[in-house]
Amino acid sequence: MTKFSRQSLSDVARRLACGAALSAGLLMMGLTQAEAAKTTLNLGMSVEPTGLDPTIAAPVAIGQVTWQNIFEGLVAIDESGKIVPQLAKSWEISPDGLTYTFKLQSGVKFHDGETFDSAAAKFAVDRARGSDSVNPQKRFFSTIASIDTPDAETLVLHLSSPTGSLLYWLGWPSSVMVGPKSSANDKTTPVGTGPFKFSAWAKGDHVDLVKNPDYWNKSVDVKLEKVTFRFISDPQAEAAALKAGDVDAFPEFAAPELMSSFDGDPRLMTKVGNTELKVVAGMNNTRKPFDDTRVRQALMMALDRKTIIDGAWSGFGTAIGSHYTPNDPGYKDLTGTLPYDPAKAKALLSEAGYPNGFSFTIKTPQMAYAPRSAQVMQAMFADIGVTMNIEPTEFPAKWVQDVFSGRNYDMTIIAHAEPLDIDIYSRDPYYFNYKNPAFDELMKKIQLTADPAEQNKLYGEAQTILAEDVPALFLFVMPKLGVWDKKLKGLWENEPIPSNVLTNVSWED
Repeated sequence: MTKFSRQSLSDVARRLACGAALSAGLLMMGLTQAEAAKTTLNLGMSVEPTGLDPTIAAPVAIGQVTWQNIFEGLVAIDESGKIVPQLAKSWEISPDGLTYTFKLQSGVKFHDGETFDSAAAKFAVDRARGSDSVNPQKRFFSTIASIDTPDAETLVLHLSSPTGSLLYWLGWPSSVMVGPKSSANDKTTPVGTGPFKFSAWAKGDHVDLVKNPDYWNKSVDVKLEKVTFRFISDPQAEAAALKAGDVDAFPEFAAPELMSSFDGDPRLMTKVGNTELKVVAGMNNTRKPFDDTRVRQALMMALDRKTIIDGAWSGFGTAIGSHYTPNDPGYKDLTGTLPYDPAKAKALLSEAGYPNGFSFTIKTPQMAYAPRSAQVMQAMFADIGVTMNIEPTEFPAKWVQDVFSGRNYDMTIIAHAEPLDIDIYSRDPYYFNYKNPAFDELMKKIQLTADPAEQNKLYGEAQTILAEDVPALFLFVMPKLGVWDKKLKGLWENEPIPSNVLTNVSWED
């Protein structure tokens, strides 16, 4: 028999009494102790980021882990796609559009204790725009001629020419503020000013973030104490992990054909939102036969977008006729510009000198939408005598090497996730190898005005040029297919910018 002293019996009784009181209190509220204490989240992603610094590499998965969680910007983009203050609490733009004066938040520190002030902000912007910058959106900062810091809470940007999209661009993941002392190591151990701090990265499996107890924005009540991003590339495995409770949410579920499998699930719910994910089949415009506009137009008319959406994404998606989504300002539905018409497609090929068609290879990354779309396209091209060979290409490393950087390809297929990125067709170099002086001029005019109506008009003209010239085959906009626990609140249903913003995410009591 185990012996207890009178004192130890008293301690045990007191602990039992306290536990009983706590349990009774929780039961009165209809809660279990585990539910009341739930402040952790396991969130699934299909693609693991290549690094954790969105200011030095382009893959959107980087921002989906870090943007608004670890890193913040002078401004941010909210769930509705609007520009909102962040590390800059206010700003003024001079009448000529050449001077931007930002008033910064006070009392902000990076996760390592370094102070965020105008000097730190200047460092971050100079790093992004410098001659040795590897920022994936370095062009955003190209018109910044000089930067002044008249005091610790004032940052002044002087521009060489008006840049109508500058504020919007400053809200992107590539424009976040990084610390002078920590930035060199942000790829593996990111240090920001956000509501969550980096904790650990088990390559190939997961990244852990923990709540930042010293977060500067006291108006925000961050509920989550720990978040784990789990990387699961196989769609069947994603569904299994959700149903088993191994992950609580997949904000971008990669298996549309399995969405109905969650119908009636007592724990999980599904959401269909909008995104900026434009699925396009990009062509190498300087390589024969894609250097001939008639060939590109013929390939576009060989494709029935609805059949592609049905086959590739189980009917989820919106057909597009240019590199633009219905969410974007000045959107025009141009799907009727070169509608599905195999007979006309064949005639155009003959006119271009290919009466018997031709053969080429498409390089497809492993993301489910790409090989599925390619298989449907392959059958449609065969109907007009064109043979398309499909070559799986690992993303991001091999795809970036062959297509994005090397531009050694005929055709590829990729979902462009950046909002309002129609200007990629004027970038030189860019993997399409497309050059159109009239289009380039429109892109310049858009930046020279801050008038939304004038910008929308110009965006409309730009969309029309692309729809007619077809530097890429414009297919569809992917929806945001989300699956998550019914008790989870605050995840974005729509995606104006690729992200997993966790600031207001919590579990329902």
